[in-house]
Amino acid sequence: MEYIITIAIMAISIILLKIGLNIHIKDIKKIKEIGYDKELNKIASKFPDNKEICTKILEKLDNKKVKVEEEKDSKTSLYIAISDKIIIANIKDTFTRIQTIAHECLHSVQSRTMLLFNFIFSNISLLYFLVAIFLVLFNVLDGFVFIQIYIGIGIISYVIKSYLETDAMTKAFYIAKEYMEETAKASANITKEEVDILLDNIAKLNKIGISLTNFYLIVGIMLKIIFLCIMGLIF
Repeated sequence: MEYIITIAIMAISIILLKIGLNIHIKDIKKIKEIGYDKELNKIASKFPDNKEICTKILEKLDNKKVKVEEEKDSKTSLYIAISDKIIIANIKDTFTRIQTIAHECLHSVQSRTMLLFNFIFSNISLLYFLVAIFLVLFNVLDGFVFIQIYIGIGIISYVIKSYLETDAMTKAFYIAKEYMEETAKASANITKEEVDILLDNIAKLNKIGISLTNFYLIVGIMLKIIFLCIMGLIF
């Protein structure tokens, strides 16, 4: 019975979160449409290359120690706390690239304790989920106990990850805005109007993207809990 109740609670919670955070499928489509806008990408291409942008933003944040690398085969830009390194993916043709780079630069100046905790705890959470599958599968002791433990781990993992991501996403817009406006003033190739167009569309994406990111983070954990409960019911 506890498995069924937990599944019902998780399912209802996902629906309520979708309503509360105002998540719509049309918004996801809108993000994709804006993200691949050729005219916006053409304007963004006037700015320097990604590595130079990253270096300039890091200077603004007074962080000259972090390593910066470009990986053309990667689709995801990220900051690796354990090695203090920013990896810039193949985002040259994306008009949001300046904000994306600013986002990773901001991660590099967040609390190192929190970043390392998030890195370690995220891996522990993933490992425990895999272990919990086998514990529930083979009905070791009371399988629901292991699901309850995962719920606790999932909540901690979500809170830390959500804080770090929301903090970086919120501040990235303003760092990117400052960088873009300063670059436009020093360049005859970029106009203030073009910068305003980019910023306006980035703001539209952020309005959807921040709530969507938090929704995906918590729902990912809830779906894992539902999966474990279904296994508990079957086995």
